[in-house]
Amino acid sequence: MENGFKRDLRNYPRYFLLWTVLGLFYFSQGLTQRLISHDPTPWWNYLLGWLSGVYIWALLTPAILWLGRQFPIEKRKGFARISLHLLLGAGFSAFELILESALYSRLHLFPLLTKDFRGALSQLMIRGFHGGVLQYWMVLGVQWGVLYYRRFQERSREALKFELRASELQSQLVTARLNALKMQLQPHFLFNTLNAITVLVRQQKSKDAEKMLGYLSDLLRGVLQDVDAQEVSLRRELEYLQLYLAIEQVRFPDRLRVEVSADPSTQEASVPQLILQPIVENAIRHGIGRSSSSGRILISASKINGAVELRVQDDGPGLSPGGLSEDEGIGLTNTRSRLQQLYGRDARLEIENCDRGGVIVTMNFPFRQFDGGIVRTECL
Repeated sequence: MENGFKRDLRNYPRYFLLWTVLGLFYFSQGLTQRLISHDPTPWWNYLLGWLSGVYIWALLTPAILWLGRQFPIEKRKGFARISLHLLLGAGFSAFELILESALYSRLHLFPLLTKDFRGALSQLMIRGFHGGVLQYWMVLGVQWGVLYYRRFQERSREALKFELRASELQSQLVTARLNALKMQLQPHFLFNTLNAITVLVRQQKSKDAEKMLGYLSDLLRGVLQDVDAQEVSLRRELEYLQLYLAIEQVRFPDRLRVEVSADPSTQEASVPQLILQPIVENAIRHGIGRSSSSGRILISASKINGAVELRVQDDGPGLSPGGLSEDEGIGLTNTRSRLQQLYGRDARLEIENCDRGGVIVTMNFPFRQFDGGIVRTECL
């Protein structure tokens, strides 16, 4: 409240200027009437008379603004506050006219109007009382308009802060979900690999176990280098995959054949980290693990209509009809969830049996250029 009054005093030159402009407007109206009525009163008397009136209102403006802040019109007290301001407006109008009448009678600005104070006051009350009430409400209207605009700006800033905070929280939530999915996926792969190493040790195949541990160490070292990354380049992802396949080659030295075909234009495409490993692991488990004969896995990457398409196909016995969703383990489930979190409806993961046997998993998501941790969306 005190700050508002101090602000009014700081803004007083602006109020003075606005009242001066209004006084000049009224002066032009009075000058026109003087010319039409052939009034012999000098024009500077009209100028002094109108400016003295508006400057009295300028002196009263801080008090009106203070009353406007003290007694704002609210829904709960609307009728009472409107009645109060009507009375205050009448009081301010009468007070202003009293001061104006004293000036007119003392300076003899308008001899045709009257020469004494009482006569001037009665004439001005008749001519200017209602206009004074309107001027009181005009000051309140400008004040409430400015206050409403300031509140609107404050609400807009608060809404913007809230939206930014909500966006940050949403981003943090998505990152947390993705990290949770990665943390769930990596131990799953690690436990499977360690279990395979344990089997080799029990079978006294120490050399194979040492090879598998070496490949696992290299893979984990590479993954830890990008531990905070949700996306890597396809080139980097294929490096992970080669290390993982080296581990599986130890398990199935004569039975596993893998062919990788990647379009050169996709090498620097941004892909989710470790997106291929669980799919290939699933293909090995279903395609080779269930068969006593050798098997082949085809891995391809291509760019189609501004999207990356990754395909993993095995030549195993395939999945039972109607049981595709039941055969989704942690790897496929997490992969589907990660694609949805990263790309929303623009991503797709499909699992289907091939006509000649085996299963094919197809993933599609938007093509984005990966450049040292900065992902650039390609313009079509």
